[in-house]
Amino acid sequence: MKLLRRKKDEKKTDLERVEERREEVLAQGRKFKYPLQYTKHRVVVNTVLIGIIITALLAVGGWLALYKFQMTDELLYRATMIVPVSVANVDGEKVRFSDYLMLYRSSLVSIEQQSGKLGNDIDSDYVRKKYKRIALTNAEQYAYATKLAHENDVTVTDEEVAAEFDRHRQVGSIDRSEESFLKVLKDNFGLSKGEYERMIKLNLTKAKVMAELDNNANSVAGEVERLLSSNGGDFKAVYEELGSKISYEETGGLVDGKNIDGGRAMEAAKLEAGGQSGRFISINGDGYYFVKLIKKTDTQVDFVSIFVPFKEFDNMFAKLKEENKISEAIELEEL
Repeated sequence: MKLLRRKKDEKKTDLERVEERREEVLAQGRKFKYPLQYTKHRVVVNTVLIGIIITALLAVGGWLALYKFQMTDELLYRATMIVPVSVANVDGEKVRFSDYLMLYRSSLVSIEQQSGKLGNDIDSDYVRKKYKRIALTNAEQYAYATKLAHENDVTVTDEEVAAEFDRHRQVGSIDRSEESFLKVLKDNFGLSKGEYERMIKLNLTKAKVMAELDNNANSVAGEVERLLSSNGGDFKAVYEELGSKISYEETGGLVDGKNIDGGRAMEAAKLEAGGQSGRFISINGDGYYFVKLIKKTDTQVDFVSIFVPFKEFDNMFAKLKEENKISEAIELEEL
């Protein structure tokens, strides 16, 4: 038999012998193939499970930190800028947690810059609670304004934000460079340029919505325009006729042309003596101003002004609270 097998093997070609050897090698390899595949599969499954567990733990930890313990540190704030979680809901519009923390943290930095680091005493705790309440209410109003802006085709462009940023930069007695203004923002409010531009956009949106929806303010502003046109620009006479519908103010002398006064001084500085502006929305976004320049120097202005307040938005927001259309995900006291 061995002789026959030997003779048979001798008759095989080199190619046949190579193929046989190849099959032997593959057969040996198959012994290790499937156990190795199983090991790789197990590693992948374990890695995915570990990832899911870590993600779940981070999510639970983050939820507890934000909603249960109401932590406001830098890491959580940055996380809310990436993950769009909400802190409240206003008439169906979600309030971004990042907006609430941005407003609260900037207020706290400002307070601590003026009065020193807050401690752990009762007074400090009261201050924190107070400014948390203010920040959340403001964030809710901004969210509601954003909702109304979408419904009424009110928009704020990047160009408008940039122009307002420059206007804020020039408010006060010094025409600051952008670099020095950003340092002021960082030191006094803890804000970056992007964060401050976010605040500007929210404020502009709210101001535009208030102007768009306040029929009464628009009507009163129309009356002011009509009376000023007919009486030769006598601001005090307009006030005497319209009374409590408007406010009237005189500077009583020269003041800085870049005064922080809702934008009146800067608007007055654009005029010539005796000239008057049309209506414009205050920097605070709370109403219309009209100004008339009495006199000016290179840096100072003397003027009178009329103010027409916006009230409709506040009334609409108050009505939402009465109708329980505002829900909050954190518990804050009404102080």
